[in-house]
Amino acid sequence: MKKFFSVGEAAKAAHTTSETLRHYDRIGLVKPSKKDEWTNYRYYTEQDIVRLNTVRALQLMDLSLQEIKKVLEYDDLEKIVEFLAQAEKKADEKIAALQYSKSKIELAKADYERKLQGQQNFNSTFLKDYPERVILLSDTLQVPTLDNLWNYLSHFYDKVTPALKEQFSFEDLAGIYTENGITRLFAVCTRYADTDGLKILPKGKYLCADCTEENRERTLSELLHTAQKNYGAEPKFTVQLIVVSGILQWNYELQVYVDR
Repeated sequence: MKKFFSVGEAAKAAHTTSETLRHYDRIGLVKPSKKDEWTNYRYYTEQDIVRLNTVRALQLMDLSLQEIKKVLEYDDLEKIVEFLAQAEKKADEKIAALQYSKSKIELAKADYERKLQGQQNFNSTFLKDYPERVILLSDTLQVPTLDNLWNYLSHFYDKVTPALKEQFSFEDLAGIYTENGITRLFAVCTRYADTDGLKILPKGKYLCADCTEENRERTLSELLHTAQKNYGAEPKFTVQLIVVSGILQWNYELQVYVDR
């Protein structure tokens, strides 16, 4: 037996309002399947509610009610499926863009929280254990800028040949790798295949220090001196993780490998 829902019940099930349902009815977008001829009460079926939820989802894709009505009135089911597949693809792109923006906001928020709680200390060193990390070096980028940090990872996906792109993914991190006087920006790989520019950072203890752009060179020099004096290390490379500290600002976590 088919189950029917009142206007209020259908509105609740579709996470909208009764007035919205009445508007959809007036314009012929989603009409209730049953109407009581004595009371004029309208009733919706479960299939009607599926249609209502579809309309709401398409509205979130910035489609007008007129466009949605046109699509849902297609007689060709293949056309409807093709349209919804395209809408799904656009939704995935929108979600990815929002998640990327959210990650930037979270980094900025975390930094401001540390500042608020007085937890930052740019004058002390600390030891940190890191697992083995695989990084991909840029061919061209040497220093961070507002332009290359905002859409950072796209540069590294573009660096990989088309045949290998699907085998690569990266953490949402930026960094500077220096060895033998040559400095390059890098991305940390979570998946990778053999290609030019890959480097392996060994697991183990790293002597670290936080710093700003203004005192980066001095802090790095002091960090290398401490690594040599206190740990007997002769670092062959340095790592400078870029820590986004605001919408248009960043600091660094400097790292020197001291495991022997």
